[in-house]
Amino acid sequence: MPKVTFPQEFVWGCATASYQIEGAWDEDGKGESIWDRFCHTTDKVRDGDTGDVACDHYHRYREDVALMKELGLHSYRFSISWPRIFPDGKGAVNQQGLDFYSRLVDELLAAGITPFPTLYHWDLPQALQDEGGWANRETAQHFADYAATVVDHLGDRVKRWLIFNEPWVFTILAYMAGVHPPALRDGATALRATHVVNLAQGLAARAMRATGKVDALGSAFSMSGVYPASESEEDKAAAERSFRFTNLWFLEPVQNGRYPDAYVGGTDPARFGVQPGDMELVQAPLDFIGINLYTRNVVAYDSQDRNLGARQVAVPDVERTDFNWEVYPEALHDVIARIWEDYQLPIYITENGCSYGDGPDERGVVDDQRRISFYQRYLAQVARAIEGGADVRGYFAWSLMDNFEWTMGYSQRFGLVHVDYPTQQRIVKQSGYWYRDAIAANGFEY
Repeated sequence: MPKVTFPQEFVWGCATASYQIEGAWDEDGKGESIWDRFCHTTDKVRDGDTGDVACDHYHRYREDVALMKELGLHSYRFSISWPRIFPDGKGAVNQQGLDFYSRLVDELLAAGITPFPTLYHWDLPQALQDEGGWANRETAQHFADYAATVVDHLGDRVKRWLIFNEPWVFTILAYMAGVHPPALRDGATALRATHVVNLAQGLAARAMRATGKVDALGSAFSMSGVYPASESEEDKAAAERSFRFTNLWFLEPVQNGRYPDAYVGGTDPARFGVQPGDMELVQAPLDFIGINLYTRNVVAYDSQDRNLGARQVAVPDVERTDFNWEVYPEALHDVIARIWEDYQLPIYITENGCSYGDGPDERGVVDDQRRISFYQRYLAQVARAIEGGADVRGYFAWSLMDNFEWTMGYSQRFGLVHVDYPTQQRIVKQSGYWYRDAIAANGFEY
């Protein structure tokens, strides 16, 4: 059995997001988010599920931190709900919201767990969406003001921050594909939104650093391994354009002040609403890069696509999770290696995990061997990338516990901890115990 080991200072953690676990959607002064509005709209989410209660983490955070300690986590990646801090996205601060995250941070520190907050994981205040959301340039400054407020409040105890979670997803899926709120299908608006988000990232980075309380700053970018469908030059070029658009659209601007060359015939910044001086504001180099990766894309050249000149190809007869995502561990190694080579910045795997529906048996045991196998294989690829020279500092499993999986409601279970939603009972799965043991040994055999 091969043995997989990690550097001595490697950080082991788990990740969650505010809307997916907190519940308490309208308590203690919290404002309405776009996901509150979306879930309360008929036929938007599977089975009519909402995040109104979710895992009730807002009331059970002490119990959940105790679970994290039982698993031996070094760090916990959570997100902060913007409308819990600014109910209208701007204006008056809701002190009760800040107090909740302050209590959570204190509880984590008391348990010996390093807090690793994300400032935005998709729950935009609905009041700002009513003014155009991420397609409105003013949202960028509102976000920077919010970011500075949170860092100023928690920065005496929290030193490492993530600005955004998966900006590609909350712009393209929301404004172009119409899958997430505000559920638009407008390519021009979507591209403008991506630019506003890049502006927001740069402005927020400056505002957060201006507090003098930040040691390290990054964002968690959704990434996929992108592979050509054949060895033809056309397919390889299409795969490279897809890689740049999917993986670098929010990383290249903040690092180097330019958009990646992803479009057939070249990338025209005017198309995204870039104004004079914008790219200087957008560029605010990060201290580390967060990579969220689950699967891969196989891409072929498509002459009918006037944008990327590419189309995704379905791969038959491959292993898939219950979410129908292909299991392809090598993608994690390949993306780490590419990002490290191109940017030479420390990397954290800020999300990686899998959905399998295994529930408790008659003994109350959740024997989720497929999830253990998934983690073994993907973590082995992280170790391989480190051995190849990449500076990967840590790994955050998605997710600590089963939770609200966006438009899929509660139908998909990603957790290391099983949640019985009617009773809110938590049961550590066998994968959770495996992860605990891997953390304790700083590696594993498989």
